[in-house]
Amino acid sequence: MSGAREGRPPRQPLPDLHVRLRSELGRIDEQLRSLLSSMDRLQGLLDAVVAISREVELPAVLRRIVTTAMDLVGAHYGALGVLNESGERLEQFISAGLSEQERNDLSGSGLPRGLGLLGHLIHYPEPLRVDDIPAHPSSAGFPSGHPRMRTLLGVAITVRGEIYGDLYLSERLDGLPFDLHDENVVVALASAAGIAIENVRLFERVRVGAEQFQRLLLPTLPDLRPFTAAAIYRPAAEPSRLGGDWYDAVLLPDHVVAVVIGDVVGHDLQAAAAMAATRNMLRALLLDQTRPPGAVLTQLDRALETVTDNPVTTTTLARIEPEGAGWRLLWSTAGHVPPLVITHDRRAAYLLAEPGLPLGVDTAQPRPDHSRPLPPDATVVFFTDGLIEHPGHSIDESLNQLAELAAAHASLSLPDFVRTLADRHPSDGHDDMAILALRTPSV
Repeated sequence: MSGAREGRPPRQPLPDLHVRLRSELGRIDEQLRSLLSSMDRLQGLLDAVVAISREVELPAVLRRIVTTAMDLVGAHYGALGVLNESGERLEQFISAGLSEQERNDLSGSGLPRGLGLLGHLIHYPEPLRVDDIPAHPSSAGFPSGHPRMRTLLGVAITVRGEIYGDLYLSERLDGLPFDLHDENVVVALASAAGIAIENVRLFERVRVGAEQFQRLLLPTLPDLRPFTAAAIYRPAAEPSRLGGDWYDAVLLPDHVVAVVIGDVVGHDLQAAAAMAATRNMLRALLLDQTRPPGAVLTQLDRALETVTDNPVTTTTLARIEPEGAGWRLLWSTAGHVPPLVITHDRRAAYLLAEPGLPLGVDTAQPRPDHSRPLPPDATVVFFTDGLIEHPGHSIDESLNQLAELAAAHASLSLPDFVRTLADRHPSDGHDDMAILALRTPSV
């Protein structure tokens, strides 16, 4: 028995196995935690990129870049400095994380001049991590009232191969200096931010171009004396969408004026082109004063039928002509929202009458004409449905709100009047809007 025991290898002490097992489990646990942390950071980075990409206005994009970078690395302070065209100094500085008191203390400092570490990153656009700002050779100190900062992480943002600006982060919330993981995450964010900035700048150019094109298609109102008139167009809140809203007014012989408001269905180049074609055709048809508005719209509808794929269009055509001591309004509606009349004593009423079908639906259907007298100093408001549509309100609620708004401001000059309606409209702004207001002469 003793010989058999002597031939076996000696047993390792059991406590030593426990120590090694605990060590190995600890190492695996540390690796898993590191992996989970990396996955969380990657998901946070992806979420940040998506959030930045959703913004369509440059100021919102720049602020979102700063705040998301702060969230990703847990920084107390963040800022983005935008360089001027020469790339030598800052022309814009967006900061976050400052308390109200800290902002007040810095209110007299003005825009940072890009000196010290800010200037270092401008001239050497490589990722910069600093554990002790005052000890860095490029440090130039802080301006009066600036909160004391010890750590810094700076990364350049590049747009189309050129330095656009620099992203600065300071003071991790856990008190530790920024590490390589922080740097890698912010570098990746800065790369996505450059793309987002370029996209929103292109988007802005498209939006401005679309709006300018739309306005070029709309006429400048002529001198309509003895009437006064004013019109305004506002694009939809969503940028880069061409609209089909239009208005026009034509002075005819014998103190007669023709007014039209319309809306081509759609928000694209086809809608804008159809709007221009419809307005031009209607102008030609208005030269014949012998036909009532309904007959003019019927002929317009038949003319548009010859245009391939012409979109459905709603419109109201009105004629105002002298009658005794006042005026008479004749109108016909092709599926459009009714005009609003405000009298001198601020009573507002919609011209509710049988509407015809929109243009482009059925040219064989009759188009009813309507008529009512207009007293002196009455204001007639023609508008498109973008002024009143709101998903949270019924059309009747919005129409009532518009009537109250118009009645309350009917004493304004017509340019101020239409601007007030456009500024304080009851809609949600998702659609473009056009307003044309005409006022009959006073006695």
